[in-house]
Amino acid sequence: MLANAAHIRNVPGRKTDVNAAMWIADLLAHGLIRSSFVPPAAIQELRDLTRTRKQLVREISQHSLRIQKVLENANLKLGSVLSDVLGGSGRAMLEAIVAGETNPDKLAQLALGTARNKTAELREALRGRITEHHRGMLKMHLDVINALRNTLAELDARVGKALTPIRERARLLTTIPGVSDLTARVMVAEIGVDMTRFPDAGHLISWAGLCPRNDESAGKRRSTRVRKSGTWLKTALVTAAWAAVRVKTGTCALSSCVSRPGAAPRKPSSPWPLRCSPPPTLSCATASNTSTSARITSITMTRPEP
Repeated sequence: MLANAAHIRNVPGRKTDVNAAMWIADLLAHGLIRSSFVPPAAIQELRDLTRTRKQLVREISQHSLRIQKVLENANLKLGSVLSDVLGGSGRAMLEAIVAGETNPDKLAQLALGTARNKTAELREALRGRITEHHRGMLKMHLDVINALRNTLAELDARVGKALTPIRERARLLTTIPGVSDLTARVMVAEIGVDMTRFPDAGHLISWAGLCPRNDESAGKRRSTRVRKSGTWLKTALVTAAWAAVRVKTGTCALSSCVSRPGAAPRKPSSPWPLRCSPPPTLSCATASNTSTSARITSITMTRPEP
Protein backbone atom coordinates (compact mmCIF):
# COMPACT_ATOMS: atom_id res chain seq x y z
CA MET A 1 0.00 0.00 0.00
CA LEU A 2 1.25 3.47 -0.91
CA ALA A 3 0.44 5.67 2.10
CA ASN A 4 0.23 9.43 2.31
CA ALA A 5 3.00 10.68 4.58
CA ALA A 6 1.03 13.77 5.59
CA HIS A 7 -1.92 11.64 6.65
CA ILE A 8 0.23 9.31 8.77
CA ARG A 9 1.88 12.31 10.39
CA ASN A 10 -1.52 13.70 11.44
CA VAL A 11 -2.57 10.46 13.15
CA PRO A 12 -1.75 10.85 16.87
CA GLY A 13 0.90 8.56 18.31
CA ARG A 14 4.62 8.23 18.87
CA LYS A 15 6.70 9.47 15.95
CA THR A 16 10.30 8.71 16.89
CA ASP A 17 12.62 7.21 14.28
CA VAL A 18 13.12 4.10 16.40
CA ASN A 19 9.44 3.21 16.56
CA ALA A 20 8.38 4.63 13.19
CA ALA A 21 8.24 1.32 11.31
CA MET A 22 6.39 -0.46 14.13
CA TRP A 23 3.94 2.43 14.48
CA ILE A 24 3.11 2.47 10.75
CA ALA A 25 2.59 -1.29 10.81
CA ASP A 26 0.25 -0.92 13.80
CA LEU A 27 -1.76 1.78 12.00
CA LEU A 28 -2.04 -0.41 8.92
CA ALA A 29 -3.19 -3.39 11.01
CA HIS A 30 -6.01 -1.32 12.52
CA GLY A 31 -7.06 0.17 9.17
CA LEU A 32 -6.08 3.74 10.03
CA ILE A 33 -4.08 4.36 6.84
CA ARG A 34 -5.84 5.42 3.68
CA SER A 35 -4.28 4.19 0.48
CA SER A 36 -3.15 6.77 -2.05
CA PHE A 37 -4.34 6.89 -5.64
CA VAL A 38 -2.20 4.62 -7.82
CA PRO A 39 -3.32 4.61 -11.48
CA PRO A 40 -3.01 1.53 -13.71
CA ALA A 41 0.24 0.86 -15.53
CA ALA A 42 -1.10 2.21 -18.85
CA ILE A 43 -2.11 5.50 -17.23
CA GLN A 44 1.24 5.74 -15.46
CA GLU A 45 3.05 5.38 -18.77
CA LEU A 46 0.83 8.04 -20.34
CA ARG A 47 1.51 10.29 -17.34
CA ASP A 48 5.26 9.91 -17.82
CA LEU A 49 4.90 10.96 -21.45
CA THR A 50 2.75 14.04 -20.76
CA ARG A 51 5.00 15.19 -17.92
CA THR A 52 8.11 14.71 -20.06
CA ARG A 53 6.44 16.73 -22.81
CA LYS A 54 5.83 19.61 -20.44
CA GLN A 55 9.46 19.56 -19.35
CA LEU A 56 10.61 19.67 -22.98
CA VAL A 57 8.34 22.67 -23.65
CA ARG A 58 9.85 24.40 -20.63
CA GLU A 59 13.35 23.74 -21.92
CA ILE A 60 12.44 25.21 -25.31
CA SER A 61 11.13 28.32 -23.54
CA GLN A 62 14.35 28.59 -21.53
CA HIS A 63 16.51 28.43 -24.64
CA SER A 64 14.25 31.01 -26.30
CA LEU A 65 14.95 33.37 -23.41
CA ARG A 66 18.67 32.70 -23.75
CA ILE A 67 18.48 33.59 -27.44
CA GLN A 68 16.74 36.82 -26.47
CA LYS A 69 19.56 37.55 -24.01
CA VAL A 70 22.20 37.03 -26.70
CA LEU A 71 20.32 39.37 -29.04
CA GLU A 72 20.09 42.04 -26.37
CA ASN A 73 23.80 41.66 -25.69
CA ALA A 74 24.44 42.29 -29.40
CA ASN A 75 22.13 45.36 -29.23
CA LEU A 76 19.54 43.71 -31.48
CA LYS A 77 16.00 44.65 -30.38
CA LEU A 78 14.27 41.98 -32.43
CA GLY A 79 12.00 40.96 -29.54
CA SER A 80 10.62 44.51 -29.33
CA VAL A 81 9.23 44.28 -32.88
CA LEU A 82 8.33 40.61 -33.34
CA SER A 83 5.93 38.92 -30.95
CA ASP A 84 7.74 35.58 -31.40
CA VAL A 85 11.47 35.65 -32.01
CA LEU A 86 11.36 31.97 -33.00
CA GLY A 87 8.48 32.40 -35.43
CA GLY A 88 8.81 32.20 -39.21
CA SER A 89 10.25 35.69 -39.64
CA GLY A 90 12.44 35.61 -36.54
CA ARG A 91 13.82 32.18 -37.36
CA ALA A 92 14.79 33.25 -40.89
CA MET A 93 16.57 36.32 -39.53
CA LEU A 94 18.39 34.35 -36.85
CA GLU A 95 19.63 31.79 -39.36
CA ALA A 96 20.84 34.60 -41.62
CA ILE A 97 22.67 36.20 -38.69
CA VAL A 98 24.34 32.88 -37.87
CA ALA A 99 25.35 32.54 -41.52
CA GLY A 100 27.19 35.88 -41.28
CA GLU A 101 24.67 38.43 -42.58
CA THR A 102 24.85 41.79 -40.76
CA ASN A 103 23.13 44.17 -43.17
CA PRO A 104 19.89 45.38 -41.47
CA ASP A 105 18.19 46.01 -44.82
CA LYS A 106 18.75 42.47 -46.05
CA LEU A 107 17.75 40.99 -42.69
CA ALA A 108 14.52 43.03 -42.63
CA GLN A 109 13.60 41.76 -46.08
CA LEU A 110 13.35 38.23 -44.62
CA ALA A 111 10.15 39.14 -42.81
CA LEU A 112 7.11 37.00 -43.61
CA GLY A 113 3.38 37.61 -43.44
CA THR A 114 2.21 40.56 -41.37
CA ALA A 115 5.78 41.22 -40.23
CA ARG A 116 6.40 42.81 -43.65
CA ASN A 117 4.39 45.80 -42.41
CA LYS A 118 7.12 46.42 -39.83
CA THR A 119 10.06 46.60 -42.23
CA ALA A 120 11.13 50.03 -41.02
CA GLU A 121 11.00 49.00 -37.36
CA LEU A 122 12.85 45.78 -38.11
CA ARG A 123 15.56 47.65 -39.96
CA GLU A 124 16.23 49.81 -36.89
CA ALA A 125 15.94 46.88 -34.47
CA LEU A 126 18.55 44.88 -36.41
CA ARG A 127 21.26 47.50 -36.15
CA GLY A 128 23.72 46.12 -33.62
CA ARG A 129 27.20 44.81 -32.94
CA ILE A 130 27.19 41.14 -33.86
CA THR A 131 30.39 39.29 -33.10
CA GLU A 132 31.55 35.78 -33.83
CA HIS A 133 30.79 34.88 -30.22
CA HIS A 134 27.15 35.94 -30.65
CA ARG A 135 26.82 33.84 -33.80
CA GLY A 136 28.23 30.81 -32.03
CA MET A 137 25.86 31.19 -29.08
CA LEU A 138 22.85 31.63 -31.36
CA LYS A 139 23.79 28.57 -33.38
CA MET A 140 24.14 26.40 -30.26
CA HIS A 141 20.76 27.47 -28.88
CA LEU A 142 19.03 26.99 -32.23
CA ASP A 143 20.52 23.51 -32.58
CA VAL A 144 19.28 22.57 -29.11
CA ILE A 145 15.80 23.90 -29.89
CA ASN A 146 15.71 21.91 -33.14
CA ALA A 147 16.68 18.74 -31.27
CA LEU A 148 14.07 19.40 -28.59
CA ARG A 149 11.34 19.98 -31.17
CA ASN A 150 12.23 16.76 -32.95
CA THR A 151 12.02 14.93 -29.64
CA LEU A 152 8.73 16.68 -28.93
CA ALA A 153 7.27 15.47 -32.23
CA GLU A 154 8.36 11.91 -31.46
CA LEU A 155 6.87 12.20 -27.98
CA ASP A 156 3.53 13.43 -29.35
CA ALA A 157 3.39 10.38 -31.60
CA ARG A 158 3.94 8.10 -28.62
CA VAL A 159 1.27 9.93 -26.61
CA GLY A 160 -1.19 9.47 -29.47
CA LYS A 161 -0.43 5.77 -29.57
CA ALA A 162 -0.88 5.43 -25.80
CA LEU A 163 -4.24 7.23 -26.03
CA THR A 164 -5.65 4.80 -28.58
CA PRO A 165 -7.69 2.67 -26.12
CA ILE A 166 -9.17 5.73 -24.35
CA ARG A 167 -9.20 8.25 -27.20
CA GLU A 168 -12.99 8.63 -27.11
CA ARG A 169 -12.95 9.53 -23.41
CA ALA A 170 -10.24 12.09 -24.01
CA ARG A 171 -12.28 13.53 -26.87
CA LEU A 172 -15.30 13.94 -24.59
CA LEU A 173 -13.22 16.12 -22.27
CA THR A 174 -12.61 18.56 -25.11
CA THR A 175 -16.34 19.36 -25.13
CA ILE A 176 -15.76 21.26 -21.87
CA PRO A 177 -15.22 24.97 -22.67
CA GLY A 178 -11.56 25.88 -22.34
CA VAL A 179 -10.25 22.29 -22.50
CA SER A 180 -7.99 21.74 -25.51
CA ASP A 181 -6.68 18.44 -26.83
CA LEU A 182 -3.45 18.87 -24.90
CA THR A 183 -5.28 19.70 -21.65
CA ALA A 184 -7.54 16.68 -22.13
CA ARG A 185 -4.49 14.44 -22.50
CA VAL A 186 -3.02 15.81 -19.28
CA MET A 187 -6.32 15.34 -17.42
CA VAL A 188 -6.63 11.73 -18.54
CA ALA A 189 -2.97 11.04 -17.69
CA GLU A 190 -3.22 12.55 -14.21
CA ILE A 191 -6.73 11.46 -13.15
CA GLY A 192 -7.25 8.32 -15.19
CA VAL A 193 -10.58 7.08 -16.51
CA ASP A 194 -11.85 5.25 -13.41
CA MET A 195 -13.88 7.83 -11.48
CA THR A 196 -14.98 5.32 -8.82
CA ARG A 197 -11.78 6.09 -6.92
CA PHE A 198 -13.23 9.48 -5.96
CA PRO A 199 -16.51 9.49 -3.95
CA ASP A 200 -17.62 12.81 -5.46
CA ALA A 201 -16.37 15.88 -7.31
CA GLY A 202 -15.28 17.52 -4.05
CA HIS A 203 -12.81 14.73 -3.33
CA LEU A 204 -11.38 15.05 -6.83
CA ILE A 205 -10.98 18.82 -6.43
CA SER A 206 -9.24 18.33 -3.08
CA TRP A 207 -6.94 15.67 -4.54
CA ALA A 208 -6.03 18.04 -7.40
CA GLY A 209 -5.00 20.69 -4.86
CA LEU A 210 -7.67 23.24 -5.84
CA CYS A 211 -9.72 23.14 -2.62
CA PRO A 212 -9.16 26.02 -0.13
CA ARG A 213 -7.55 24.89 3.08
CA ASN A 214 -9.63 24.57 6.27
CA ASP A 215 -7.77 27.09 8.42
CA GLU A 216 -10.27 28.57 10.88
CA SER A 217 -9.79 29.58 14.51
CA ALA A 218 -12.26 31.23 16.90
CA GLY A 219 -14.75 31.72 14.09
CA LYS A 220 -12.23 33.56 11.92
CA ARG A 221 -10.95 32.14 8.67
CA ARG A 222 -7.23 32.84 8.62
CA SER A 223 -6.26 31.51 5.19
CA THR A 224 -7.93 30.03 2.12
CA ARG A 225 -4.80 29.33 0.11
CA VAL A 226 -4.72 26.03 -1.73
CA ARG A 227 -2.19 23.43 -0.69
CA LYS A 228 0.88 22.57 -2.71
CA SER A 229 -0.20 19.39 -4.44
CA GLY A 230 -1.35 18.23 -7.84
CA THR A 231 1.23 20.43 -9.55
CA TRP A 232 0.86 18.86 -12.99
CA LEU A 233 -2.94 18.69 -12.95
CA LYS A 234 -3.48 22.01 -11.19
CA THR A 235 -1.68 24.07 -13.83
CA ALA A 236 -3.63 22.38 -16.63
CA LEU A 237 -7.01 22.99 -14.96
CA VAL A 238 -6.21 26.62 -14.14
CA THR A 239 -5.10 27.23 -17.73
CA ALA A 240 -8.32 25.69 -19.01
CA ALA A 241 -10.36 27.82 -16.60
CA TRP A 242 -8.73 31.03 -17.80
CA ALA A 243 -9.27 29.98 -21.41
CA ALA A 244 -12.97 29.37 -20.69
CA VAL A 245 -13.28 32.84 -19.18
CA ARG A 246 -11.49 34.60 -22.05
CA VAL A 247 -13.59 33.06 -24.80
CA LYS A 248 -16.78 33.95 -22.86
CA THR A 249 -18.44 30.60 -23.44
CA GLY A 250 -21.00 31.14 -20.69
CA THR A 251 -21.41 29.16 -17.51
CA CYS A 252 -19.28 26.06 -17.11
CA ALA A 253 -17.60 24.20 -14.29
CA LEU A 254 -14.13 25.56 -15.05
CA SER A 255 -14.99 29.19 -15.70
CA SER A 256 -17.06 29.36 -12.51
CA CYS A 257 -13.90 28.56 -10.54
CA VAL A 258 -12.29 31.77 -11.81
CA SER A 259 -15.13 34.18 -12.52
CA ARG A 260 -18.14 34.78 -10.32
CA PRO A 261 -20.59 37.35 -11.79
CA GLY A 262 -22.72 39.71 -9.73
CA ALA A 263 -20.09 40.71 -7.18
CA ALA A 264 -19.08 44.23 -6.19
CA PRO A 265 -16.13 45.59 -8.19
CA ARG A 266 -12.90 46.70 -6.58
CA LYS A 267 -9.58 48.13 -7.72
CA PRO A 268 -7.31 45.56 -9.38
CA SER A 269 -4.13 44.71 -7.50
CA SER A 270 -1.93 44.24 -10.58
CA PRO A 271 -2.03 45.39 -14.21
CA TRP A 272 -2.98 43.13 -17.10
CA PRO A 273 0.20 41.29 -18.13
CA LEU A 274 -0.52 41.10 -21.85
CA ARG A 275 0.46 43.84 -24.28
CA CYS A 276 -2.42 45.25 -26.29
CA SER A 277 -3.53 48.55 -27.74
CA PRO A 278 -5.74 50.03 -26.43
CA PRO A 279 -5.27 48.44 -22.98
CA PRO A 280 -8.14 46.32 -21.64
CA THR A 281 -10.16 47.32 -18.61
CA LEU A 282 -9.98 45.07 -15.58
CA SER A 283 -12.63 44.73 -12.92
CA CYS A 284 -12.03 42.46 -9.96
CA ALA A 285 -14.63 41.20 -7.54
CA THR A 286 -14.85 38.91 -4.54
CA ALA A 287 -17.56 36.42 -3.73
CA SER A 288 -18.16 33.96 -0.92
CA ASN A 289 -18.54 30.25 -1.50
CA THR A 290 -21.38 29.11 0.75
CA SER A 291 -20.15 25.52 0.92
CA THR A 292 -16.59 26.27 1.96
CA SER A 293 -16.81 29.96 2.96
CA ALA A 294 -13.88 30.52 0.66
CA ARG A 295 -13.04 33.95 -0.69
CA ILE A 296 -12.81 33.72 -4.47
CA THR A 297 -11.51 36.56 -6.63
CA SER A 298 -13.11 37.08 -10.02
CA ILE A 299 -11.37 38.98 -12.84
CA THR A 300 -13.29 40.15 -15.87
CA MET A 301 -11.58 41.61 -18.95
CA THR A 302 -13.34 44.02 -21.25
CA ARG A 303 -11.68 45.58 -24.30
CA PRO A 304 -12.74 49.10 -25.26
CA GLU A 305 -14.29 49.72 -28.64
CA PRO A 306 -11.77 50.84 -31.29
